[in-house]
Amino acid sequence: MSDQLYQERIVALAKAKTGAGKLADPTRTARRDNPLCGDRVVIDVRLDGEGRIAEIGHQVRGCLLCQASASALSSVAIGRDAAGIAELRHDAERALGRESGDTHEPFSAFAPVAAHKSRQECVLLPLEALKDALS
Repeated sequence: MSDQLYQERIVALAKAKTGAGKLADPTRTARRDNPLCGDRVVIDVRLDGEGRIAEIGHQVRGCLLCQASASALSSVAIGRDAAGIAELRHDAERALGRESGDTHEPFSAFAPVAAHKSRQECVLLPLEALKDALS
């Protein structure tokens, strides 16, 4: 894979490891696997009384893109409910060129992945796991 894909912002997100780790007492947990590349994401969430994310944790066994996406997601998930997470998914889809419109931080960092269709699922896997955990 080219150096162009792993730009500085993506590497920084992966290194930040925001939300990395297992929660001690999650309200819900979900796991998603990508059979094509072997990535695996486990998302733990603790919800407040209104169904909003009070705490999030993730365990990623996967590529740098998947790690960076989980970190990016964790940095903006607190306080959001399922509808808010769905909007974040749309933001990621816009960054990947799958939807039109402006992309916001932190998902705008993934714009270089738009040119690498086979790697886009790596970015979306944490969002899919979180969607499962909230449903």
